[in-house]
Amino acid sequence: MNQLPANRITQLFNIQYPIIQAGMIWASGWKLASAVSNAGGLGIIGAGSMYPDVLRQHIQQCKAATDKPFAVNLPLLYPDIDQHIAIIIEEKVPIVFTSAGNPKTFTPILKAAGIVVVHVVSSSKFAKKVEDAGCDAVVAEGFEAGGHNGREETTTLVLIPAVKECISIPLIAAGGIATGKQMLAAMVLGADGVQVGSRFVCTPEASSHYSFKEAILQAGEGDTLLQMKKTVPVRLLKNKFANDIKAAELRGASEDELKQLLGRARAKKGMFEGDMEEGELEIGQVSSLIKQIQPAAEVVKEIWNEFSAALQNPLG
Repeated sequence: MNQLPANRITQLFNIQYPIIQAGMIWASGWKLASAVSNAGGLGIIGAGSMYPDVLRQHIQQCKAATDKPFAVNLPLLYPDIDQHIAIIIEEKVPIVFTSAGNPKTFTPILKAAGIVVVHVVSSSKFAKKVEDAGCDAVVAEGFEAGGHNGREETTTLVLIPAVKECISIPLIAAGGIATGKQMLAAMVLGADGVQVGSRFVCTPEASSHYSFKEAILQAGEGDTLLQMKKTVPVRLLKNKFANDIKAAELRGASEDELKQLLGRARAKKGMFEGDMEEGELEIGQVSSLIKQIQPAAEVVKEIWNEFSAALQNPLG
């Protein structure tokens, strides 16, 4: 693979290609993160599903499996956040992606430890707050993305140029990106790099259940839906659980009732344990384009080669 001349993202993270793997709960452990980093992208350990001791194990295993930079994704609403922060600093993780909270709270602490900090947003308003908080870069995630999503429902095609206008720090596009042509489109709109989630779920290295991966391969257009807007909006693959949520929302269920229906460990039940009926299956709209399970290194290579070809012949 030819190497892109260094841009702001490759320089910031010290990586070869501006392709970042999303930190997805129950899918992105050390095996996936190290595989993506070894392939020249930036692998991310998704800490949102991990107890502190489990996170430490994944960080240590990732460091043993790659000598390349990797990151940890840290939802700031996580109950053990202070312990997670301490472990990340102790283990000298070079890069942290934060989400689901106020970046002002922990960014100074992480940066004081020499860590590069990136925050995930769904609007240009919050992107500006990320820059003001001192973060090194921002991920702007469009409505198409899987998992927890913004309430604004702004698509990536609209969000990226809007965010680009209001910030000066590096910009990473996310949501609906699984191919090299989509990567090029995002970068033409102003992104310095892209974050890819759903495509990496369908890799052997992802810790997501095989039944979940197979369900993604069978997904078509319209088979995901943004739900639970009264609690925390999340894009799910349609199944019995998603239909139950939809029915409850249509009858005007309260936030408390929706939380009760959600219960505990729904995401683990679906994505990690493979319960395709009662589990929560978080995946993006771009799942309809994913047709095979491939090693993570092949995914990086394929996206990069398609991007390079499209860059030379964008109308081809």
